[in-house]
Amino acid sequence: MFVINEPQKLQLLYESLEKSIPESFKVYGAIFNIINKNPFNLEVLVDAWPDYQIVITRPKKEEMTDDLDHYTNTYHIFTKAPDNLEEILACSQVINWEQAFQIQGCQEDLNETIRKVSASKSVQVDYTRTMLFSLGTPLEFKTLSNGKENLTQMFKLSKVDEASREENVSSVFLDTSHARLVNEPWKFGKNERSLKYVERCLQNFPAFGVLGPEGLPVSWVVMEQSCELRMGYTVPKYRQQGNMELIYHHVREYLIQKKIPFYFHVAGSKEIIVQKLISFGFKSHPCGWHQWKCNPKKYC
Repeated sequence: MFVINEPQKLQLLYESLEKSIPESFKVYGAIFNIINKNPFNLEVLVDAWPDYQIVITRPKKEEMTDDLDHYTNTYHIFTKAPDNLEEILACSQVINWEQAFQIQGCQEDLNETIRKVSASKSVQVDYTRTMLFSLGTPLEFKTLSNGKENLTQMFKLSKVDEASREENVSSVFLDTSHARLVNEPWKFGKNERSLKYVERCLQNFPAFGVLGPEGLPVSWVVMEQSCELRMGYTVPKYRQQGNMELIYHHVREYLIQKKIPFYFHVAGSKEIIVQKLISFGFKSHPCGWHQWKCNPKKYC
């Protein structure tokens, strides 16, 4: 594996990965942000060029200074050749197995290999699989644009029933002042390292929220380093009032206009949310969303 950092090659890789969406969503989104200012200081590794089979994004070495910070120490992986992945993942120059880290991807085929290599490295793995959703692929959007269709009309969400919502509720962009509010209920957060990660996301990426009558956000979603919308939450008192529907309306309008790719994951057990998303026009992808949280046994 070797790093590619030439702008032209990165752009070609980014465009090539469009053909492999949704399985390539994680590396595709990360490379989008690398091309656009690279706020998380990531780098891209490939096994060959231009006929690559494996792509990995990871933070540059100077970012990975905290051996316990698996939020910063995150690898995104896409492969066309799962059989070749074991040797690459086992290489210490590709992944630092001496520290806590995460691997994220949208391919279930990664699971067996990651577990096998982790066992050989005496690393404990906490695996999470959820449903992957998106409004469509970039190639679909391009086709619609070439046909001079209005994207926001093609993917029209159901109309929000304003009469059913609390008075004085308005939509907002969140900022770093909301970091603790976002971090506290986040299933994968609730600690000081995740708080720093949330702050960094809020500082660099779009975050959408709805203000309640008291002037505080009561519902929100936050984009992170691979263009995924995460940390979605609605305060219990304000659920079933159309707040998240309003957020997704603004998400669609803003991100499509800015040509920013986006997608998200939802636990399959949340049937009401899943059905609501499908009614909004979002698509569920069979490949799923996968995360492997890896901890060397010396840290367990």
